[in-house]
Amino acid sequence: MRTGRLLAWLAVGGILAGGGYYVYQAQAPDGAARERPGARFRSMQANRAVPVLVAPARIADVPVHLEGVGTARALNMVTVRPQVDGQLLKIHFREGEDVKRGAVLAEIDPRTYRAQLDQTLAKKAQDEAQLANARLDLERYERLAQSNAASKQQADAARATVAQLTALVQADQAAIDNARTILEHTRVVAPIDGRTGLRMVDEGNLVRASDTTGIVTITQVKPIAVMFNLPQQQLAEVNKAFAQGPLPVEALGPDGRKAIDRGRLAVVDNLVDSTTGTVRLKAEFPNADLQLWPGQFVNVRLLLATLKEVVTVPTAAVQRGPTGTFVFVAQADDTVAVRDVTVTQQDEAQAVIATGLTAGERVVTTGFSQLAAGTRISVATEGEGGVTPPQRPRRRDGAEPPQSGVRPEGERKRRSEVTTGTGR
Repeated sequence: MRTGRLLAWLAVGGILAGGGYYVYQAQAPDGAARERPGARFRSMQANRAVPVLVAPARIADVPVHLEGVGTARALNMVTVRPQVDGQLLKIHFREGEDVKRGAVLAEIDPRTYRAQLDQTLAKKAQDEAQLANARLDLERYERLAQSNAASKQQADAARATVAQLTALVQADQAAIDNARTILEHTRVVAPIDGRTGLRMVDEGNLVRASDTTGIVTITQVKPIAVMFNLPQQQLAEVNKAFAQGPLPVEALGPDGRKAIDRGRLAVVDNLVDSTTGTVRLKAEFPNADLQLWPGQFVNVRLLLATLKEVVTVPTAAVQRGPTGTFVFVAQADDTVAVRDVTVTQQDEAQAVIATGLTAGERVVTTGFSQLAAGTRISVATEGEGGVTPPQRPRRRDGAEPPQSGVRPEGERKRRSEVTTGTGR
């Protein structure tokens, strides 16, 4: 009896559940109730547009640069040393001062050397007096010899005496020139234009020509030279471009981008360093603002050539795969296509495309992990315009779709009724 009643209640429950499910199926949109939750999620994911940034391919002139790290060096550097011995009487320069060639830097006591010059002058005057007397004797003996009043031997002897005294006077003149030069060396002058360094000796000290420290060092910083290295693989390109004319060189600031001075390539070294596989190059800069200083490390950028009217894209758009480089091209139907490209040059900002892309086509620059051929996209930024947030798709009836994780009130209510079994 109890078993029959239990079976009857189970039958009634099954009938009610079946009826409720039938009513729910009749009220739900076509196919919505029959769709599995997993299938619904996958369908939403497939139809969702991936927000991306795009930029157009442009035609531009692109410079071809080679970069290296160099060291600034004085174009000329001289250690000024005394050339005579003596007491340093006076210093005429200030440390760190710009001086011109020939400017007097210091004075050494000249009294000893002036006395030596006076001695040589007196010696020459004495020898010149003897020479004048010898020439008179020669004239007398030549006249007497013509009238046979004197022998020719006496005339020849007088002629030899004149020649000897003439040579002696010439030696005296050389001694005078030497003494005058030594006297001039008591005034120490600047041999080049440049800037003085720290003074290495003070007034009143005894200086000697054999001193190795010198008085001061002068460095030429306007213009200035920069020595830098490039790999030997780039030597052929440099020599080819250098043979066609001077190559511009830029010295870059600490940020590695802004040029602090511009100059010209002066010399390519005649050998490659076998230990490092690099070649040394020397560039000269005017250094008008003294942005470069001897011994300073500086980044150098050498301009080899300029590529005229080539297709360029942002470097971020170029991707690499098993078959080479490619880009994602944004199509007119808001999908992407995979395009193989050939890159001839690339830096931090832009890449030069030789084949595979034309000017005006839009390339994707972000969101690559979610992209494949045919993926729907939502453009957030195009070209150089302002940032535009991606638009959410609208439903066919024009209503705003619900935000993520929020269901419409009707759907929540209907699912609640089905769960509790109270649906009609």
